[in-house]
Amino acid sequence: MFFEDFTMDFEFQTSSRKISKKEILNFALEWDPQSFHIDEVAAQQSPYGGIIASGWQTLLVAFKLILDTKLFSESSIGSPGMNYVKWILPVRPDNSLQVFGKVVSCKKSKSKPDRGFVNIAYSVIRNKDELVCSYEATHLLWCRNN
Repeated sequence: MFFEDFTMDFEFQTSSRKISKKEILNFALEWDPQSFHIDEVAAQQSPYGGIIASGWQTLLVAFKLILDTKLFSESSIGSPGMNYVKWILPVRPDNSLQVFGKVVSCKKSKSKPDRGFVNIAYSVIRNKDELVCSYEATHLLWCRNN
């Protein structure tokens, strides 16, 4: 899809993906080695009561699920940023994640008319009904006839 194909209130959802304990541990050991991500005993004694995924891993899994939709595959130029990131509930081993997106604004670039900005509000859901993370991302997209 190109910039012109995205309209206000356009909505989509991704497929779902289960996150294993092994994936949580491997990611955390490399990128976020806090005790409640990597140590069973410490995690049991934490406010979470067990191993949880890093919030950064949750965002990256969400990002991959969004890319897998192929909505942006022919037009993406990247992203100038994200806003309003909130981690609401922990993601635990064997939780399934799915992402829901809704376009909240579309704005053609004034300085470069061959592209536009699409802001999408994302909700990351675990096990089909629990909001675990929300954020808004700006996508920079080519216009159809660039």
